Amino acid sequence: MRLLQIAQRAEDLDRAAEFYTVLLEAGPIARFDPPGLLFFDLDDVRLLLDRDAPSSLLYLHVDNVHETLERLDGLADVVSAPHVIFHHEDDTLGPEGHEEWQAFIRDSEGNTVGLIAFQRP
Repeated sequence: MRLLQIAQRAEDLDRAAEFYTVLLEAGPIARFDPPGLLFFDLDDVRLLLDRDAPSSLLYLHVDNVHETLERLDGLADVVSAPHVIFHHEDDTLGPEGHEEWQAFIRDSEGNTVGLIAFQRP
């Protein structure tokens, strides 16, 4: 079994398309409007932005949390600034010998999105 799709609330599909195109550095793969559905590909997992979906908390892996926030300058509110939450002594939850950096932003639709990067200290 594998995760196929995640749905996230998006009231304005054009605004959400712009935001997630910048965040993901890739455009949408499909749009159906009506009924108000916008899809992005997250490494073979579909991100569905849907006017009728509830808000969910997404955690996205990025190469560098600081650089991602710079790219989103003005498009997202920072809820929680970049910080180290964990040092991985083994590879149970992340790559051994790396720090796990996280930051939280609010997307164009008011949803919270977590950004995670694994970096060597």
